[in-house]
Amino acid sequence: MSRIGKMPIPVPAGVDVKIDGCHVTVKGPKGTLAREFKPSINIVLDSGVLAVSPKSDSKTDRALHGLSRTLLSNMVTGVTTGFKKELEIQGVGYRCQKKGKDLDLTLGFSHPVIITDTDDVVTDAPTPNRIVVSGIDNQKVGQIAAEIRSIRPAEPYKGKGVRYLGEVVKRKEGKAAKGKK
Repeated sequence: MSRIGKMPIPVPAGVDVKIDGCHVTVKGPKGTLAREFKPSINIVLDSGVLAVSPKSDSKTDRALHGLSRTLLSNMVTGVTTGFKKELEIQGVGYRCQKKGKDLDLTLGFSHPVIITDTDDVVTDAPTPNRIVVSGIDNQKVGQIAAEIRSIRPAEPYKGKGVRYLGEVVKRKEGKAAKGKK
């Protein structure tokens, strides 16, 4: 059995979990999340604790056991505290700013790159070189952060570009000058 899948998920006060067969809806102070799980996984809510178990001992059910538990735990965490990813921009002339619901990125292209907030994911630019992506769905927050990073990933020679906060970019040495004979 999965070590992660065996761990119970405590449901905090103020969070409502509805299990309808394979469909689970979690409602909390930050919003509502719903997800369809495989029918080969049992999800049980008992006295404020969610438990996940496989229906059989097949290889696919065991593989889905830990995944289902983590997805369910992320749903509960998302509607209570939410998720956020922070990115930083490095480079001369590279900056970002928030204009209403749009994030305006100046990343060395001939045009500004504009990212519009969705209903579930919100971007913020507290400083001209920092971006904060936040929301209740962990997958969507990570996807938007990865898309922003992929616009201009940090390059290995000067380190210019967009990177996750604290990400280490291995630097390469530039072209060496040829010596005279």
